Amino acid sequence: MSEQHASQPGRYGARTGAFGRPGFPSRRSLLRSAAAGGIAAGGLAGGASGAGAAPRVTGAKVRDLTGPALTGQFAAPWTDLGIPARCPDGSLLFLCGDTFDGGGVGGPDWRSPVGLRSSSAAPGSLLIDGAVGGSHAVGLVPEGHTGGTTALPSDVFTVGPTMYMHLMRGVIHQTDHTDFWRSDDNGETWRYLCQWPGGLYGGQFQQKTYAVADDGYLYVLSTAFDRNVTSGLLLHRVRQDSPGNPAAYEPWGYAGGAWAWGNPPTTVTSPRRWGEICFRAMGGRYVLTWLGMSPLGIRAQIVASPTSNLFTAVEQTMIVPTLPGLETGNAVASPYGGFIVPGSEPGDLHITVSQWYDAQNYRVMQYRVNGLVGPAL
Repeated sequence: MSEQHASQPGRYGARTGAFGRPGFPSRRSLLRSAAAGGIAAGGLAGGASGAGAAPRVTGAKVRDLTGPALTGQFAAPWTDLGIPARCPDGSLLFLCGDTFDGGGVGGPDWRSPVGLRSSSAAPGSLLIDGAVGGSHAVGLVPEGHTGGTTALPSDVFTVGPTMYMHLMRGVIHQTDHTDFWRSDDNGETWRYLCQWPGGLYGGQFQQKTYAVADDGYLYVLSTAFDRNVTSGLLLHRVRQDSPGNPAAYEPWGYAGGAWAWGNPPTTVTSPRRWGEICFRAMGGRYVLTWLGMSPLGIRAQIVASPTSNLFTAVEQTMIVPTLPGLETGNAVASPYGGFIVPGSEPGDLHITVSQWYDAQNYRVMQYRVNGLVGPAL
């Protein structure tokens, strides 16, 4: 299939609803309703759930990464997600979602995804000082936003000299298909590799995140991309030289009384309503972070291997919801995202947190989290 055909926005028909248009709730409305429920339930306390107990997790904002004064110089004052990946040249790429110029969300020049850059990759000194496209951050792939469609990234990662990017295509939370791209020039240009239908595995292969392991494999967790839908969490593995070949993905599942590679995929943890997910290998351990919707908050689990038991691993809350004007510590108004910054450690974790509660409060921020526990921490 040609790159042009694979990314043709007209495939999605005349669906509407992105960014609060009639027909589908916006991300903002879902976050606000979930935040109200979380705060009403006492959601301002950090901590842990699941098997065992954990010390209190603490978090604090380090800095805003995007906003008019920070990324307006790249025609990207309003953007979100900011999935960070270390480029082959040692710099950091932040892969962002729906991006606008002008006075706020829904302004002119809608692009997605875009790439912002930090020449420093050290978690303590991040500063966006560049963009793919220079003074005007460009859309990295063809996407005409016909009928409210978009191309939202779920992950970006690097294997040797190559970067890979996974996108969810369609009206938000109505995924038509997902596609996969590669770059051999530090994220400046991208080449289409393959795609998966949105309905694969009952939609539970839409939102993907990739952990780059030291055993030659990529370990891929996936969920449905719809915060209103209860989804399992599926696990696959693929050789690091074959992520652009859908036939090379091997599922992990429970069948015949045992878990094994090659079994039909079954959920590796309790089904729930998932927001963003991020899975990373770190120092011989694996860290999973995700946005939970009920109650709203960004959580983490740290395990020894990709096939560790996530049903029993302790769940630790890193970011909790609050109301605008009451933000302090790890309490954030309308939080989502929670992507791990390369170079941080499980015990001293830096994450990118997005926020959206009105047209001028739509940004990517950096938070530092301490107190997470896990194997050999």
